[in-house]
Amino acid sequence: MKDWDLITVLAISISFTALISVLEDQLRIFLGIFFILFLPGYSITSFLFPEKSIDNIERIALSFGLSIAVVPLLGLILNYTPFGINLISILISVSAINVIFSILAIFRRKRSFDPFRPEIKKLDLGKSKVEKVLTAILLISIVFSISALIYIISNPKQPEKFTEFYILGEKGKASDYPTKLFVKQKASVIVGIVNHEQRSVNYTVEVWLARMSFEDGRILIKDLFLLDSFNVTLEHKPLTEKWEPQWEKVYNFSIDRAGKYKVFFLLFKDSVPPLPYEANRTVNFSGTDAEKRILDAIDGKIQSLILNVEVVEI
Repeated sequence: MKDWDLITVLAISISFTALISVLEDQLRIFLGIFFILFLPGYSITSFLFPEKSIDNIERIALSFGLSIAVVPLLGLILNYTPFGINLISILISVSAINVIFSILAIFRRKRSFDPFRPEIKKLDLGKSKVEKVLTAILLISIVFSISALIYIISNPKQPEKFTEFYILGEKGKASDYPTKLFVKQKASVIVGIVNHEQRSVNYTVEVWLARMSFEDGRILIKDLFLLDSFNVTLEHKPLTEKWEPQWEKVYNFSIDRAGKYKVFFLLFKDSVPPLPYEANRTVNFSGTDAEKRILDAIDGKIQSLILNVEVVEI
């Protein structure tokens, strides 16, 4: 079979595309690397150089180089089409390149005076010592690049784990927050949580009312009351192009005394540190270990949201 190499390219391209869903993971990775990083460049190189105008090492190097150049460009083009970048679109488009250029290369070889047809023989590293050294460096670089790619594919970067925690005004927008109130006036905010932690999480939200000042370079908490706490268990929600809320709660509160306050919304995952004693709205936790919650929230050690509220007499 004269053009066994190009016929092999055709067979691999068609069969790999058809059988991708039933292949084992390791075999899929091995064939996928060969399919992406060598076959497109080899078929194009065979089309551009049907004769023995370049040696085997140059042909192999061009095959890798053209593949690395063509496949990202193909992905860029797909990104601006209705098909987008996904497994099926990449497989079909790369297979199309392999098939089209392999068929064209076969026809060009038939019309060539001295066509290139690979033979399995001892690898020619070049005539001079310099050529042999350069060829060896090239081969080592190719092997290293392929090994690095296999490692990256086999050990993918773990997705980022985080929780979205937000408050909105009563109209559902990031505005019109209740920052100025009368004594005992009812105020409303929307508290929202979205779980991107890659696992199920039991969340607890604590709402604290604090009156504080900054004196001599440190924060003084003069009054500290636990207004409320509530919890919810949420499953992991994958990231999507279109943002959607996962869990929201309308939270109502009021403040009984005039003054300037900070309302802290603290978010805990799975466990909540204990309080020094049982809480209710009348217990002032100022001067207790509960202050550490507020200080940690200010330092960013606890995920939190802060609402500044000024309360005046009617």
